[in-house]
Amino acid sequence: MAKQDVTVTVNGTRYQRPVEPRLLLSDFLRHDLSLTGTHVGCEHGVCGSCTVLVDGIATRSCLFLAVQADGSSIETVESLGNVGALHPLQEAFWEKHGLQCGFCTPGMLMSLTELLRVNPVPDREAIVEAIGGNLCRCTGYQNIVAAVERAVELMRTQREAA
Repeated sequence: MAKQDVTVTVNGTRYQRPVEPRLLLSDFLRHDLSLTGTHVGCEHGVCGSCTVLVDGIATRSCLFLAVQADGSSIETVESLGNVGALHPLQEAFWEKHGLQCGFCTPGMLMSLTELLRVNPVPDREAIVEAIGGNLCRCTGYQNIVAAVERAVELMRTQREAA
């Protein structure tokens, strides 16, 4: 099968690559671009570990072909922050112990990034709904919800300081 050229912007950087038509976006990100923050769990779209934002919308990258992303803007967990400058969600997950093994965390963070862009002050019900498609085997979700509530506070403080 002939490769197809794909042009995407990932975390603000434009990439053009020839890919197999059946290459999953998760594999493209991890193997072609070496962005290993996107985790692959179930490979059936059930666990949410592979969630990234495609044109701002939370998307299961294990169910999305790289060729479908042609022309799109993609954000992975690597876009959020780094050790020296954590995103408020990352900071809150750290403060509130919103992760244990960390395998689900990238997908959780990306699903929650979408939520907080659409609804900067979500109530508990909206938070629970937003993470409803992300499975966590370790935390019991209470600390994740508390972390999102803390992130809302941190983001409010940042807005007020600006």
